[in-house]
Amino acid sequence: MKNTKVNLAGITLKNPVMTASGTFGSGAEYAEFVDLNKLGAVVTKGVASVPWEGNPTPRIAETYGGMLNAVGLQNPGIDLFVERDIPFLTKYDTRIIVNVCGRTTEDYCEVVRRLADQPVDMLEINISCPNVEEGGLAFGQNPKTVENITREVKRYAKQPVIMKLSPNVTDIAEMARAAEAGGADALSLINTITGMKIDVYRRAFVLANKTGGLSGPAIHPIAVRMVYQTAQAVKIPIIGMGGIATAEDALEMILAGATAISVGTANFHNPEVTMEIVKGIQDYMEQYGVKDITELIGGVR
Repeated sequence: MKNTKVNLAGITLKNPVMTASGTFGSGAEYAEFVDLNKLGAVVTKGVASVPWEGNPTPRIAETYGGMLNAVGLQNPGIDLFVERDIPFLTKYDTRIIVNVCGRTTEDYCEVVRRLADQPVDMLEINISCPNVEEGGLAFGQNPKTVENITREVKRYAKQPVIMKLSPNVTDIAEMARAAEAGGADALSLINTITGMKIDVYRRAFVLANKTGGLSGPAIHPIAVRMVYQTAQAVKIPIIGMGGIATAEDALEMILAGATAISVGTANFHNPEVTMEIVKGIQDYMEQYGVKDITELIGGVR
């Protein structure tokens, strides 16, 4: 039997396949299509200290090779999440990673404090949120801010902390080093790339928000490049994501330096995609005589 287990900051995953935040709810929506027990981890939708309404509609648009979303991190808040979603996920034999969002550093720390005594395995901190204290620029777009928020969150976190990096920066390696300096246990990248779509017939923006986050196959080569650059810059483990739709895409991320991978947009048009990727990785290991998946991590230099 081939070993597909990976170690993510001291947490063992049965395989490297995870779900990307915001594309899988908190598991319940997909449970009839996906055997959650077979996933390395379920990453929840973003959770804030209070319920967020999100952006006005329309807030989703299909694009060539992907989609734009400006949902705005709509979520029911930490109270309902603790009461409803965590009990559901603990019924399954999979790791639970909670994605945390906020508008101020205190917002993030409040959620992290609330999760300290909950049965969750890791925290993924979404620093692509607009920082209201800094005039709306995302937390993840300034290295000093990245280091500071990482350090603050780590003060309250009882679980390992994953910092989710924004690709909307000049130098992803600089942001990765800042998160590592702040004490991050792992990194996940990339989040969506800012994009825009215009309806030429209505001569109007397709999204009410004007801009949205581009995800899907169109961004995959950019994500692979950023994962590779980050793997050269830091020593902590990386979760690679961005346009993964097949086992080949996942393996590409792993060879670039990712310890684990997250599948996002592909879930929308193929709810069983994560199961196909788990099997595809096993088949690849069988075909090429790979005994342990860790042999593949960072396999290209």
